[in-house]
Amino acid sequence: MKLFNTLTQSLEDFVPLDDRTVRIYVCGITPYDTTHLGHAFTYVAFDTLIRYLEFRGYSVNYVQNVTDIDDDVLRKSRELGMAWDELGRRETERYLRDMDSLNVRRPDVYARATQETPTMIEIVQTLIAEGYAYVSGGSVYYSVKRDPDFGVMARAIGLNDYASMLTIANERGNYPDDTRKRDPLDFVLWQAQAPGEPAWPSPWGPGRPGWHIECSAMSMKYLGQQIDIHGGGADLAFPHHTCEIAQSEHFTGKVPFSRFWMHTGMVHQDGEKMSKSLGNLTLVSDLLKSYSAAAIRVTLQNHHYRYPWECFPADLQVATETVQLFQQVRDIVGGQSAEDRLLHDRFIAAMDNDMNTPEALLLLRQAAETVVANRDVNCGAEILRLIGVLGLEV
Repeated sequence: MKLFNTLTQSLEDFVPLDDRTVRIYVCGITPYDTTHLGHAFTYVAFDTLIRYLEFRGYSVNYVQNVTDIDDDVLRKSRELGMAWDELGRRETERYLRDMDSLNVRRPDVYARATQETPTMIEIVQTLIAEGYAYVSGGSVYYSVKRDPDFGVMARAIGLNDYASMLTIANERGNYPDDTRKRDPLDFVLWQAQAPGEPAWPSPWGPGRPGWHIECSAMSMKYLGQQIDIHGGGADLAFPHHTCEIAQSEHFTGKVPFSRFWMHTGMVHQDGEKMSKSLGNLTLVSDLLKSYSAAAIRVTLQNHHYRYPWECFPADLQVATETVQLFQQVRDIVGGQSAEDRLLHDRFIAAMDNDMNTPEALLLLRQAAETVVANRDVNCGAEILRLIGVLGLEV
């Protein structure tokens, strides 16, 4: 099985660090608004990967986080006149309901940032002691100039100099005008309490964790200091995952923090990336009013996880027709079981090639058309088995 590693920009043979057990961490949501199709694309992709790894005989330990304390959560709660933690609970529950509806299995651990501050503080203390972080005004910052290796992920995706990294970081919440920083690219590990904001105790005074330290802490707490796969949307490669690599590897002294880095492409609507800030959202909850969960999953899986794509209504119609075809196969097969080795092997070849779900679905659809035409029970039973691997219920 080969997977594309963002860090090396190449397809690599997937071999877990610990024989047949795969440890996966995927960055989760910041719960301040409703789940959209971009979220679904990422979490269906990793759900499919996990199901396929299990199909191939691996056991999987899967952790996902929720960033339930964050600038966006606090801002939105003020706008709504709602307590920040109540907003976080509400949107987390909505997200989980949407994912349940799409047959996305819940992770083994769903870690909440607000419950993991002791682990974060431990990491920050070590980084200070090792000279990679400094205290300033009650906050703690990671010093990028103290780390000659900083930016390895950024360079992998084409951000080859300080200026380009700073530009993108500033667009994604870096706070370059923070006068407590020694360098504009330094990032916050612990953020001093601002008036009216929630806070947790720390050796540097009351405050809250920075965004990047949360995922390092939760990944290491529940999966160990090195993992097999770290995933998320492509927009997380920098700065978030770049910063995670720096702080994690200098905390543990172990390289690599993650063997593979996998990133899902951005979903676009009306020519722009689908995002909460732009408001150009296709909501999962709205789609479920008109389309089956299986049709939505097929729509997502008809696009390779690594590439950006534009959302069109016609995609959902094609997916609906595919699901109807699989339902015809189900009716023909009834409760019978059989095996079609050729289809099985072709499916594995597609999925082993960097999770090529579009090719796998095309194979299954073509096979289903033949089954419906010829009432071939053997092939039909294999189709039903393999669409189950893709998490499709028909």
